[in-house]
Amino acid sequence: MQFTETLAPHRTRPWPGLLLPVAGFPKTTTATTAAFTSFGDANCMEQLLVHCANAIESNDATLAQQILWVLNNTAPPDGDSNQRLTCGFLRALIARAARNGSCKMLAAVAASNYDINMAPQLFHTHRFSIIELASFVDLTPWHRFGFTAANAAILEAVEGYSVVHIVDFSSTHCMQIPTLIDAIANRSVDALPPLIKLTVAHVAEEDGQVPPPPCMLDDISYEELGLKLINFARSRNVTLKFQVVRSSYKDGFSSMIDHLRVQKLVFKENPEALVINCHMMLHYISEETQMPTALIHDPNNLFEPSALISHRNIFLKAIRGLDPTVVILVDEDADLTASDLVARLRSAFNYLWIPYDTVETFLPKGSKQREWYEADICWKIENVIAQEGAQRVERVEPKGRWVQRMRSAGFRGVEFGEEAVAEVKAMLDEHAAGWGLKKEEEDHLVLTWKGHNVVFATAWLPC
Repeated sequence: MQFTETLAPHRTRPWPGLLLPVAGFPKTTTATTAAFTSFGDANCMEQLLVHCANAIESNDATLAQQILWVLNNTAPPDGDSNQRLTCGFLRALIARAARNGSCKMLAAVAASNYDINMAPQLFHTHRFSIIELASFVDLTPWHRFGFTAANAAILEAVEGYSVVHIVDFSSTHCMQIPTLIDAIANRSVDALPPLIKLTVAHVAEEDGQVPPPPCMLDDISYEELGLKLINFARSRNVTLKFQVVRSSYKDGFSSMIDHLRVQKLVFKENPEALVINCHMMLHYISEETQMPTALIHDPNNLFEPSALISHRNIFLKAIRGLDPTVVILVDEDADLTASDLVARLRSAFNYLWIPYDTVETFLPKGSKQREWYEADICWKIENVIAQEGAQRVERVEPKGRWVQRMRSAGFRGVEFGEEAVAEVKAMLDEHAAGWGLKKEEEDHLVLTWKGHNVVFATAWLPC
């Protein structure tokens, strides 16, 4: 990425919990304040974050604290987009040091009082009403792009079916569905619209807690959400049946797969279009490979790489076994899967600058919606940087890797038609000029911001 902004000098702030500058650093003066502006380049900030991460991982508390002091004075939470991005990573690194129990001085810093007026609770995400969430999602093409491309592909794939069964693996709580219902109703003016069966994967509570990511909806159950969708469909003369299946990404949505297998047997005499709609949800399934339990406990087992399994691959092969009419896969086009912290930090920094940059075009500084929007980004940064193991769920993979997985599972890519492309372009015209659209191999669609890949949309048929 290219950044040319130069940070304006600003008042330096003492590092939280420190009464004096860190040993080895000059006292804060006008000269040092001006000197901090040299750190304002995004590439320099990235390098400082990398050095800090290395220091934390090697338990070098003194070096880490010195770098964090510099970053704290160059990246205020209310600064420009580069500064706010860096501030998010700064908070995440402190959280990592505190959670790991390493760098005890940094853990103390993290627990110290901090000026909440300067840095709101960066990792506290907002919970929306349905109306709020619908409006919030529509602010940017980040989700709308996938909705628009997916709905166009679904409409084309289910043409002529009297029953359409949509299985929704989505992180946006069915926000895509009303537009799809509306499009189906508009296409059925001179004919009876198909019966729509909507089955939704609901990640339920475990041990009294909802696993990450945080829920976006406030005080509304999926049953209530389903009732609202049924009533909306009825207003458009479309019959909708709604069902919720409690399922977890931790085991590759195995309970949903089992449910769909039973449904396939029950309704085998009544053919229906089966649509698998995956919108920014599959990256929560762990990408890590592991040895099957039976082999782990086999004393005679000799390790073979071919014995490794992946929950993502198992899920896709299970979906292939259902013989779906079409599979839609939409996700962010980045790689946040590296086991090495520094590699993960670099990849995240060079992707998550995009939402900070785009927010300048549609939300004013100081607005509540902007605060909510950036809190979501900060939560993702914290999850990628500070968490490990099962708690690190933001494991986004680039499009190329998903394409390989889909092909290996027995799918072939299908082209998005001219109508789909036209609808996506029309939607992008409603947003800032920096958004763009490009087609890549097999005519997959990619949303871009200033030429950088953001989100991809792909459609697949069984081979």
